[in-house]
Amino acid sequence: MTTQTARGASLAPAVPAEEAGIADYLEKHPEFFERNLAVLARLRLPHLRGGTTVSLIERQVEVLRERQASSEERLQEFIRVARANDVLAEKIQRFSRRLLRATTIRDTLAAIEGSLREDFDAVNSRLVLPGFDAQGIHGVPDRFLRAVPPEEPALKSFDTLFNSGKPRCGQVRDIQRDFLFGDEAATIGSVALVPLGDKGALGLLAVGSADVNRFHPGMSTEFLARMGELIADSITRYR
Repeated sequence: MTTQTARGASLAPAVPAEEAGIADYLEKHPEFFERNLAVLARLRLPHLRGGTTVSLIERQVEVLRERQASSEERLQEFIRVARANDVLAEKIQRFSRRLLRATTIRDTLAAIEGSLREDFDAVNSRLVLPGFDAQGIHGVPDRFLRAVPPEEPALKSFDTLFNSGKPRCGQVRDIQRDFLFGDEAATIGSVALVPLGDKGALGLLAVGSADVNRFHPGMSTEFLARMGELIADSITRYR
């Protein structure tokens, strides 16, 4: 036979009745220690980090200091994230202005490549545009612009990305990495993939890094999505 635990029953150790009574009394009478200062002064608690004891007041001070230190750490992290977001927002603004100044498809593609390389340190970026006619496009590195036939078999490997319509960061399959980066595929440790247009109708942007931790599934993709929208809107003007 097996013993079943009643649904909703607590599995925590039971508190002795006398301890529960004391705790209940102190909670209902917070002025107890004000009336009994001598008792407060005599109370000693085991130190959590050693065999010595400390007074109740010392322990309260220690707890408050630990909470303050934890709050300061969280505040510093919030400040760091806010500053990083400010920097990214400024880069996105510069990126937008470069696209607005472009008056031809060649200028637009050159602006995308230049901004990715100069402002975002994305030296291993690829712009894949299925069905795009790249003839007459000069001044844009061949390694950056990938104009491929719509029936390119390797594009099928990105169907999940296209169907989601959202950027994805982290590791990619070998067929994807080889298609995107060719001879440089072996040097790529992590990748950010950004579909362009509705379900990738225009293609995709891929940014690779030798650092395996630069792009990871847990990172925010808000700015990547915003960049993808800007690129898609800019290219659509000429298609």
